[in-house]
Amino acid sequence: MTAPAPDKNLLFDVAAPPTPVERLLLLADQYVQHNDMLDRLLRSEAPPETDAHVASAQQLAAATRTALNVVTDERLFQSRDLTDVMVRLQQLAFLSGSSADQQLPTARSLTALAPEAAVGCADTLAHEIRRRRSTAGDGPEQPLTTAHSTALWEIACGNVVATGSLAREYVHYRDERVLIGTLRALETKGLAERVPKSAPSAYVGGPLQDRVRLTLAGATALAAAISGPPVHRTPGTTPAPAPTVTKTATRSRPR
Repeated sequence: MTAPAPDKNLLFDVAAPPTPVERLLLLADQYVQHNDMLDRLLRSEAPPETDAHVASAQQLAAATRTALNVVTDERLFQSRDLTDVMVRLQQLAFLSGSSADQQLPTARSLTALAPEAAVGCADTLAHEIRRRRSTAGDGPEQPLTTAHSTALWEIACGNVVATGSLAREYVHYRDERVLIGTLRALETKGLAERVPKSAPSAYVGGPLQDRVRLTLAGATALAAAISGPPVHRTPGTTPAPAPTVTKTATRSRPR
């Protein structure tokens, strides 16, 4: 009996799972969303429910443990840097899980460092994988400009929001300079997006801000950029509180 020919209508492309580096960048985005949610609750006029953050914190703990397992499955030879990545992810999983049992202010403090920590882990892992596997000839087909890669890094860390006033748009950043023109270019390329009114207000009683987030393509582009030749960048390790109001193209705090 002849086997039936496969039905072409049933064939479809299955998206490749994210690489370990991409997964860590996406994990950072989950922490940014979680922290934004906590900030909105803390600034809400109505008293939030005591367990409003519990489900999100538990999901984050599970996602962090999954990311840790993915890194372990890479079976890279242990080094000091890689050990630091594993320990940091274990800490993040513990802190996010523990935050589910805390009141909102304490819960927020436990995950304050998480976005930048996850991005730092992604950066370290990317360079470890590149060094071990000797893929020096590999690189993105369309390498990012310095301004674009810097902006994507800041966005991944949860340091960028956008606002509008009197028909003008503004970008507020925390560490590295991100211009409105750079943000628009990233949006045009499909690497970044604004989520309206998802970020906390810059001051108590103020309007909600638009969180700028990486798209999946943006995470892929940033992963490719940090997997390239080492650059002189020290991953941030400072907390990521709600951004303060700044002028366009100016820093929100002195360096």
